[in-house]
Amino acid sequence: MTTAAPPYRVTPARVLRSEWHKLWTLRSTWLTLAATGVLTLGMGVGISAAYDGTGEGGLDTVVFVLLGTQFATLNLAVLGILATAGEYSTGQIRATMTAVPRRLPVLWSKAAVLATVAFALCLWTNLLTFPLAQSFLGDTDQSAALGDPGVLRGLTGNAAALALLTVMALGLGAVTRSVPIATGVYIGLVMILPELLRMLPYAVVDDAVRYFPAKALESVTAAQSGPGTTSPGAALLALALWAAVSLTAAAATLRRRDV
Repeated sequence: MTTAAPPYRVTPARVLRSEWHKLWTLRSTWLTLAATGVLTLGMGVGISAAYDGTGEGGLDTVVFVLLGTQFATLNLAVLGILATAGEYSTGQIRATMTAVPRRLPVLWSKAAVLATVAFALCLWTNLLTFPLAQSFLGDTDQSAALGDPGVLRGLTGNAAALALLTVMALGLGAVTRSVPIATGVYIGLVMILPELLRMLPYAVVDDAVRYFPAKALESVTAAQSGPGTTSPGAALLALALWAAVSLTAAAATLRRRDV
């Protein structure tokens, strides 16, 4: 007498492993991550090599070297959006949710995998870009070393902030279920809305804008906090809240709407 094989069990580890393999089998993942690293490194080294020591108005050294992360923000956001909205556009989401009927473990696993990949890539790129860029900045006001106060914290904080923005974009993709719409919402929220709000003649609005994603990213990246900026810890907390709100909205959408 033979015993029946035990039924397939959906466990968090298996869902996590599935999302990990799914991410790395997509060509867009490799292209996006490669472009992120190349742009950050290329812009950091290129700007530093061309810098003559004038015209930057006292810009923080780490922010100056990592100006390429402005493009990394968009690249990683697109990757996050494709991880959720992309599955709806291809119809793959039906197979995913059939395999994991409870749905929410898929969202948490996607967020965990993307956050880990984004943080590792950005941290590695930052730690490579900074010393290479500094080889051109030795005789300028932007000269600094990894051991200087706030530098390593800024490089690490930048990577953490970009990972949180990637998770926020993932949540927007799950809510809108459309790559173009989610991308437009992300760009509007991160790049356009804060600039529009700053035109309003109210001090409370200026204070609020400091906690919007773009300004919070700059505050987390800076080695030294400047006037009119928030502290790195508060800025990182603000980014974590943006990501949490986005994921909460995504979770509510997954539970209430059909695939």
